Amino acid sequence: MPLVTTTEMFKKAYDNGYAIGAFNVNNMEIIQGITEAAKANNAPLILQVSAGARRYAKHAYLMKLVEAALEDTDLPIALHLDHGDSFELCKSCIDGGFTSVMIDGSHLSLEENIKLTKQVVDYAHDHGVVVEGELGRLAGVEDEINVSEEDSSYTDPDDVQEFVEKTGVDSLAIAIGTSHGAFKFTGEPRLRFDILEEVERRLPGFPIVLHGASSVPQEYVEIINKYGGEMPGAQGVPEEMLRKAASMSVCKINIDSDIRLAMTASIRKFMAENPGAFDPRQYLAPARDAIRTIVGHKIVNVLGCNDKI
Repeated sequence: MPLVTTTEMFKKAYDNGYAIGAFNVNNMEIIQGITEAAKANNAPLILQVSAGARRYAKHAYLMKLVEAALEDTDLPIALHLDHGDSFELCKSCIDGGFTSVMIDGSHLSLEENIKLTKQVVDYAHDHGVVVEGELGRLAGVEDEINVSEEDSSYTDPDDVQEFVEKTGVDSLAIAIGTSHGAFKFTGEPRLRFDILEEVERRLPGFPIVLHGASSVPQEYVEIINKYGGEMPGAQGVPEEMLRKAASMSVCKINIDSDIRLAMTASIRKFMAENPGAFDPRQYLAPARDAIRTIVGHKIVNVLGCNDKI
């Protein structure tokens, strides 16, 4: 099966009250763990690549790994650029075979964000590629995203209709209280469902995206801390909140930190228990298993997209 866009995925998800998982990828084991979990649960899938991951693994290698995943699983998979920060980067990914790109102009004024996003949309749509835009700024640190709590802002529902109409975007990432990275909240986690409901009212049937939606499973944090890490107070988004969002207009939920935590915890535990190990296959195989487990859990218990192909 060739790569697909998210158009049909999101329509089905919106109509049936579930979300598609968008999982960040960096290497072979991560792609294998994610796609094997999706295959086992008969789930559609978005593999997404940040600019940093694309530099790390190189575009050509990532494309071949995704091509192998398509051949191995025969799943409907969309390949998405996460947090594209320029027209040039989005164009490069579109020209290079991605079926979906995000242009993140959330740090710009509304007028400038509309102008940049429309430029990407016009080029992408001419090439059969869909576009995700963003309004509002999430706090947190992940890859090249670094936004302080002071600089973060909720999405203003008054802006969403104008933004979507003037840009022609296919989906919209909004800020309702999630944040990037594993260090998320200083107080009680809370999502602004009132904002989501108002956005849904203003954009009926339109797919909404949540970034920064990792739950930060404490069992992984404890393993990392036990074997030499320092993650005091790491706290994620409660999964019941994400499931509620997925039952509304949220059709795409981004998950990255949970995968990193699962992989890192597995490797640290293995190396601590097997200090003489030096064959990467010995510690990457259980890391891949850990990724498969956490992704399978998300598909079934958070996203609700199992058995939706």
